[in-house]
Amino acid sequence: MGGHEVGEGGRAVEVGVTFGLLAAWAVHDLEEVAAMPSWARGHVPGLRQRYPRVPERVWRRLESIDGREFAAAVAVMGGVVAIAAADGHRTGGRSGFYQAALNGFGLHALTHMAQAVAVRGYTPGVVTSPLVVVPFTLWARGRLRRAGVLRPARPRDVATGLALAAAATVGTHGVARQLVRRG
Repeated sequence: MGGHEVGEGGRAVEVGVTFGLLAAWAVHDLEEVAAMPSWARGHVPGLRQRYPRVPERVWRRLESIDGREFAAAVAVMGGVVAIAAADGHRTGGRSGFYQAALNGFGLHALTHMAQAVAVRGYTPGVVTSPLVVVPFTLWARGRLRRAGVLRPARPRDVATGLALAAAATVGTHGVARQLVRRG
């Protein structure tokens, strides 16, 4: 089928719709890997003063993430995203896991933009969120819709996508912490 997957009813879904998730994620997370460690060191002290109600353990955790641990967490997350993209490819875009990952990816861009508003400036991930994450997600969802395989977006689907993104983030950081300690 030359770069297309067959959705329900014989309509094709381009390979870029599914594996594009991995590519868009990689671009976005390269920004985060490049910026996060130095950004945290330079901004946490001021944020700690500006937002005294945030628990101290949050600030300590953010300050303690070094470049190796953050890069390891990103690599582990890359595995999760690759599995979601492959499952989407295998199912012609119908996979619930793939669609939840796509939705979570798009919705997590909103958290990056909210963080930038809260800190009144740049935060890692905020540049590629409106330039890569949101446009890719909207494009891919449109392609899935045209192929007849997009599941309706209900409030619980939004919650599922956000929960998947949050759980994957927490889990990958936990795995990364263990990998760096052992290494």
